[in-house]
Amino acid sequence: MGDVSAGGPRPHVNALGSTAMSDLFQILRDGQPRTRSELAAITGLARTTVAMRIDALTDLGLVGPVGEAASTGGRPSSLFAITASDRYVIGVDIGASHVRVALSDITGRMLEETNSVIAVSEGPRIVLDTAIASARELIDRAGRRLDDLLAIGVGVPGPVEFSSGRPINPPIMPGWDRFDVAGWIRQEIDVPVLVDNDVNIMALGERERAWPDVDHLLFVKIATGIGAGVISGGFLQRGAQGTAGDIGHVYVSRGAEIACNCGNFGCLEALASGSAIARALTAEGIPATNSRDVVDLVKNGNVKAIQAVRQAGRDIGEVLTTCLSLMNPSVIVLGGAMAEAGEHLIAGVREVVYRRSMPLATEALHITLSQTGADAAVLGATMLAIHHSLSPANIEAMIAASSTGLMRAVK
Repeated sequence: MGDVSAGGPRPHVNALGSTAMSDLFQILRDGQPRTRSELAAITGLARTTVAMRIDALTDLGLVGPVGEAASTGGRPSSLFAITASDRYVIGVDIGASHVRVALSDITGRMLEETNSVIAVSEGPRIVLDTAIASARELIDRAGRRLDDLLAIGVGVPGPVEFSSGRPINPPIMPGWDRFDVAGWIRQEIDVPVLVDNDVNIMALGERERAWPDVDHLLFVKIATGIGAGVISGGFLQRGAQGTAGDIGHVYVSRGAEIACNCGNFGCLEALASGSAIARALTAEGIPATNSRDVVDLVKNGNVKAIQAVRQAGRDIGEVLTTCLSLMNPSVIVLGGAMAEAGEHLIAGVREVVYRRSMPLATEALHITLSQTGADAAVLGATMLAIHHSLSPANIEAMIAASSTGLMRAVK
C-alpha cells in the first residue's frame, strides 16, 4: 500500500483523497516499518512527540512493534508498523445475481468470506437483508466483537450518488432508485456505511492488489454493461454527481442506428457489451444470451464469436483513445465477465489505442487484463471501508475518544 517517489518515502495517498502529510499513521500506511527516529525525521516532529503518538496508536491497537532495526552500536531501535488488530471492516459486493461479503483486518487481509446467489432484481430489502445476515455470520465465524467493526463498504451494479449512498436510476436494479442503502444497513449494524458503484470499487481493488504504486489508472468493466473507474493523481475520481467514467454511453459512429437502453442511439454499451455481442451473434444464427455464452463460444474457437469480440475491442479502444487524451493514464485494466475472452478482446483495444493515440501518451502505457478478477469488487469494497476508517480525521477521533475514556476512568 502506498507510493514511493524518487525523493524518498511519502505518505500513503488513499483513494478518498487524503494525504495527511504530517500524520504518523498515514505515513505508516505504506506498509514500511519505521523507527521513532525515522518518523521524527520524516515529519519534523520532536522524537518525544513521535513517541507519544506512537504510544497512543499502539493503545488503540492500530500500530505495534514488528522487530528491531539493524544496530549501529548500542541498543537497536524498535520498528513500528500497522498491525492486524482486533479491529476490522466488512466489504459487500452486490452483483446482478450474487451478494459476496468479506471480513478483513485493517491491513486489507481477507479473513472470512461468503457468497450468496440472489438476483439484485429481488429488491433492496431482500438483497440487503441477505448481506446483513452474511455479515453477522462472518463476524460470529471469525470470533469478532461487533464493537470492533469500523465500517462497511458496499458496491452496487448501478449509478450511485456517493454523497448520499443512494443508487440513482439504476437500469438493472428495479426498486433501488434513491433507496437509502446505508440507512437500511445501519438500522441493523450501526457503523459508517460507504456505498459506491461496482466499477469504482473494482478500480480500488485492482489498484490495491495489482498496481499500488500507480497513480493514474483506468479500470474498464465489460460485462452486461460497460463502465470505467478512474483513478487520477492517486484519487478515485467520481465527478460532480458520481457519474465519472460512464463511458458505456459515449457515442460510437459504427453503432449510429443501434438503440441503447438509455434511450439514445450509438452508445458503446449497445455495441460492445457482452449482451450486445450475444444479441448480434444470435441474429447470425449463433445462439447466445449473455457474456458467459459469448466467452464460452470464444474459448471453443467459434470464429464468428472471436471476430465479434475482436471488433468489440476495437469499439472500446475508440472510446479509450479519447480517455487517454483526456487523462493520460499509465495503466488501462480490462475487467468484468467479457475480460475472460482474453487476448481476443484486448488485441482489439490495443489495435485502435496504439494506432490512434499520440506516441507520448502510449510509450509507457500498459493495457492489460485484470489480475484480481472476481475478487476486484469485494476487495475494493473492503478498501472503501478501510480508507474511510483510517482517514486522518477518524484516527484523531479514535485517539480523542480513547483519551476521554481514559480520563473518565482515572476520575
